[in-house]
Amino acid sequence: VAITTRLLVSHLSGIRHYEKDIAKVKEEKEKANRAFKLTKPYQDKEQKEEGGKGIEKTDSVKPRKEHEGEVKSRNSKPGKRDKEFEQEEYYLKEKFGSVIESLKIFKNDPLFFKPGDQFLYSTYGFTLLSAVVERASGQKFTDYMLKMFRDLDMLSTVLDDNEAMIYNRARCYVYNKKGRLVNAPYVDNSYKWAGGGFLSSVGDLLKFGNALLYSYQAGQFKNTNDKLLPGYLKPDTVAMMWTPVPKTEVSWDRDGKYAMAWAVVEKKQQCGCCRQQRHYASHTGGAVGASSVLLILPEELDSEAIDTGLVAPPRGVIVSIICNMQSVSLNGTALKIAREFDKEKWAQ
Repeated sequence: VAITTRLLVSHLSGIRHYEKDIAKVKEEKEKANRAFKLTKPYQDKEQKEEGGKGIEKTDSVKPRKEHEGEVKSRNSKPGKRDKEFEQEEYYLKEKFGSVIESLKIFKNDPLFFKPGDQFLYSTYGFTLLSAVVERASGQKFTDYMLKMFRDLDMLSTVLDDNEAMIYNRARCYVYNKKGRLVNAPYVDNSYKWAGGGFLSSVGDLLKFGNALLYSYQAGQFKNTNDKLLPGYLKPDTVAMMWTPVPKTEVSWDRDGKYAMAWAVVEKKQQCGCCRQQRHYASHTGGAVGASSVLLILPEELDSEAIDTGLVAPPRGVIVSIICNMQSVSLNGTALKIAREFDKEKWAQ
């Protein structure tokens, strides 16, 4: 079989995640699908009720599954760990000298399916992707990324290197089996720099989001192109990154599809006066003792304002949340915040 970089960035490669048993992966997937089918009628009912009250729904309804998960997490014992974090490989302590070296963890394992046939979120797929970047660029992957972060003025974004003295590094926390808050266990993330090995700040993530949003919108401002600096990426590149890929899915937003390293919800309205979906891109992050999300809600630009040069990119709302606690669901919160800021902007 052939595995391309496009398959890697969309998690269609067939490379395993932390779970090595394909039977368990299939079982969990079937459970999730059954749960979604059971909650779908309630979502539809909720949408109809809101439509009957004459409330304009400008964004997707928060999936009931996520809502129930949040309620459950508030009411359940805090010592209960997320199943995802029961996998042993989350807690590796071995230090790897290069991304090529870290491939040994999974390189001899069988693929779970033929590349391109199914979606399976895989951190190791991004480890392989980082090896591709390293060979293509002729630089160490970590050096390549740190230079890019410097170009983007993300000076607080660094490697999660245990030995380095990093100013203002936050301490991470987890709940133990007795429900007590304790320090997160020692881990070494050098085996997955690309999939979860960087430390950052809310401010730096906002800069990253702004750079992407600027790149995405720069091509739309035709009359002011001579006055605008180019985006860090070409507009077509970001548009491609934010285009949903067939056969993909997103666990944290059932209205979304996976694109290229981003989850995307497309602009959609099936019938007049019915629920509308706004186009936005987001991604959550989870590590031992930490959770995060970055959500980008582009503004629906007015063509007249663009043509007359009254506005300039980036235009939209970007929400970044980082917390030093494990297994915290943040996408719904980020979307609520983005909606509020967007609503306030249009009210003005």
